[in-house]
Amino acid sequence: MVEAHPADGPELRPLADAMARAFLDDPVMSWLFGEAEATRLRRLRRFFPHEAKRHSRTGEVFTTAGHQGGAFWDPPGTWKSPWWELVSAAPILVPAIGRRIPRSLKGLELIERAHPREPHWYLAMLGTDPTHQGKGVGAALMAPILARCDAEGTPAYLESSKADNVPYYERHGFTVTGQIDLPDGPPLWPMWRDPR
Repeated sequence: MVEAHPADGPELRPLADAMARAFLDDPVMSWLFGEAEATRLRRLRRFFPHEAKRHSRTGEVFTTAGHQGGAFWDPPGTWKSPWWELVSAAPILVPAIGRRIPRSLKGLELIERAHPREPHWYLAMLGTDPTHQGKGVGAALMAPILARCDAEGTPAYLESSKADNVPYYERHGFTVTGQIDLPDGPPLWPMWRDPR
C-alpha cells in the first residue's frame, strides 16, 4: 500500500523530477512551455523545484517514500499567488515561456477569474511519475488533505488539465463545475469537492 507524507527539504528535488516526468505530456504544460518534448522536459525540470519550494512555504507538499510523485496543496485563503512570488519566478518563467507571455497571462487571468472564493483547500498540482501511474500513488497523495477536508468540513478544488483525468477525480468526490478555455490552447475543467 502506498502512503504519502509531507515532503521535507531534501525530498523536494526528487519529487519535482517525478512531477516533471508526469506533466511532460500535459496539454497545458505543452501550451505553456512549448511543443518540443526535450525542451519542455528541461523547462519542467526547472519549473517544478521552484513550485515545490513555493508550495512548501505556503501550503502542504506531499510525496511518497520512493518520490513517485507529488501533490501541492494550498490551504483556504492562500491559493492566489502574491505578485512578489510571480516576480521571483520570472527568471525561470520568462525565458521558458518567451513570446507566449501575453497569452499565458490571459490564461492565468481566466483561471483566477473562475477560481471559487469560498474557503477551500486547493490542489494546485498532482502528478505521478508515468512508471508508477495506476498503482495508487495519486490517491495516496490526495488522501491526507481530503481526510482533513472531511474532518473539518472544508471543500476542495482543482483544475483538471486532461479530460481523461476527470473520471479519476470524480471517483475521489470531485465534480466538474465548468470549463476554462485557454487562449489558443487546451481546456481546463474546474472541479469542486464538498466534504463528506
